[in-house]
Amino acid sequence: MALLVLAMAGPLASASAATWTVMFRPVATGFVAPTQVTSARDGSNRLFVVERRGVIKAIADNGAGARSTFLDIRGLVDDSAGERGLLGLAFHPNFATNHTLFVYYTRNGGDIVLARYRTNDAGTVVINSTGRLLLVIEHSARSNHNGGALAFGPDDGYLYIGTGDGGGAGDPANNAQNRNSLLGKILRIDVDGTGNGPYGRYRDPSTNPFVGATPGKGEIWAYGLRNPWRISFDRGSRRLFIADVGQNRYEEVDRQNRFARGGRNYGWDRMEGKHCFSNCPPTIGTLPIVEYSHAGGNCSITGGFVYRGATQTNLIGQYVFADFCSGRIWTVPWDGVTRTQRRDTSRMITSFGESDDGELYLVTIDGALLQLLAT
Repeated sequence: MALLVLAMAGPLASASAATWTVMFRPVATGFVAPTQVTSARDGSNRLFVVERRGVIKAIADNGAGARSTFLDIRGLVDDSAGERGLLGLAFHPNFATNHTLFVYYTRNGGDIVLARYRTNDAGTVVINSTGRLLLVIEHSARSNHNGGALAFGPDDGYLYIGTGDGGGAGDPANNAQNRNSLLGKILRIDVDGTGNGPYGRYRDPSTNPFVGATPGKGEIWAYGLRNPWRISFDRGSRRLFIADVGQNRYEEVDRQNRFARGGRNYGWDRMEGKHCFSNCPPTIGTLPIVEYSHAGGNCSITGGFVYRGATQTNLIGQYVFADFCSGRIWTVPWDGVTRTQRRDTSRMITSFGESDDGELYLVTIDGALLQLLAT
């Protein structure tokens, strides 16, 4: 089925590129500064809304049903600044049987934490006492650029983690280009392995680029990123999409092919988008497939997903993303580089997410959960 959808994606997307727009179907409201919406891919048709304060809400019937508190770790989470808080959630690929999930948050003082939790046998609520630290990254100097993206690779089953550069204009600590720092990176770890890290609860895959003799941290998969605000894998092509927040001029989308080797340098802080930022030759590293400027009120990219659902024909094969400040929504084909604006909205979109069956949803900073439709 994935191959059939993949084969159809290109022609459908290009043939109708100029004839359709997107709209929203209101689903639920009342969430507190949501930072993510996602599903467990366990067939339960629940959506999970992550709130920055340290709470995750589970909503039945793809967001239209009963609402319950799935996780509450407010006592552990520091959300005192706008970019701190509970920032990421990923369910283990075998969640339906092992009831395991992973969260990314800033703890009191600002350090970044990756932690593992388990639910009760019914998978309805997280048992706080099961929490175990996997990774802690020092991040006390500045409150911004904390990253927070989590996604499991569909082919390798490893957990991919997007971290910010540590904050401050122009990456003053040069973390993004420093392969001995875990900041400003995409990390990749085997959460089913043991032996690595300060807590011995994950393993660096042997195919990571800096495992072994090559200098650098073994957890690193890619580097040269400023603040990757949402990463996702296309269910069809299985390509990795990275939305990286820029400095003052450009926002970017990076794309990595299926089975591509790790070790890519995405340029920051030498490059901002496709342009020289500081101390660089004409280009350095891997350039983005898409960039857009801050003209017209744009300021911060919100990364999305390639649509692989069954109900929105025009969206099939399109990577959907938005700008947090302007509310504009664009698409780019999964295998293309042409960005098309689909709507100019007043919504401040913090995150996109997929339901079990691949439909697209989004959350806004004012607490709304909406489904994305194409007309």
